[in-house]
Amino acid sequence: MKKAPKTRNSHTWSEGEFWSFIRASLRNRTRFWKPKLEALKRARRISKSRNKRLKWEFRCNMCKKWFPQKEVEVNHIIPVGSLKSSDDLPGFISKLFCERQGLEVVCKPCHKKHHSK
Repeated sequence: MKKAPKTRNSHTWSEGEFWSFIRASLRNRTRFWKPKLEALKRARRISKSRNKRLKWEFRCNMCKKWFPQKEVEVNHIIPVGSLKSSDDLPGFISKLFCERQGLEVVCKPCHKKHHSK
């Protein structure tokens, strides 16, 4: 198999590595995106767990069960898509930074099932 040429970052990254870096950097910034935090807030309730340190639990929009926050993810209802070139940037960014109605809280098992289809 032929290796991809290293054309980015002082010739240390391939195009794929470069766009992976950009994609991960943009996704990282969604941690502070208010609609994402609003989606979590709307899906939570005071914990009914015996674990007194667990303040909130979150309802999965797919299976409707309740989970601690570390077991849920905020999912984009419309997939964000790929980011493989600068031509993909406008669509990727507009879908990634969508408003709350474009987001749903799902448990990790449901998220995994949904993305394996």
